[in-house]
Amino acid sequence: MDNDFEQFNEASDILKALAHPVRLCIVKGLLKKGACNVGFMKECLDLPQSTVSQHLQKLRSFGIVKTERNGLEVNYTIADVRVKQLIQVFFGKDDQS
Repeated sequence: MDNDFEQFNEASDILKALAHPVRLCIVKGLLKKGACNVGFMKECLDLPQSTVSQHLQKLRSFGIVKTERNGLEVNYTIADVRVKQLIQVFFGKDDQS
């Protein structure tokens, strides 16, 4: 058995970061839309911007999403292809881009 648990720690961290309904919804929405800003997400989720930002920060800290600045607007996109594969396992491929 491989005693290098680094790969298991990384996978566990990603799963923990995704283990919240709002974060799953954000990731699924980003996969469908491609890129999105916090303002649009807060409208879709019907949550305060501060709450959405906190969830995005958690996703960003684990390398699940990344930011792209366009002038004053900051858009979020999926940074890890493994996340797309996980979402497809849970929700199917029918609405993925």
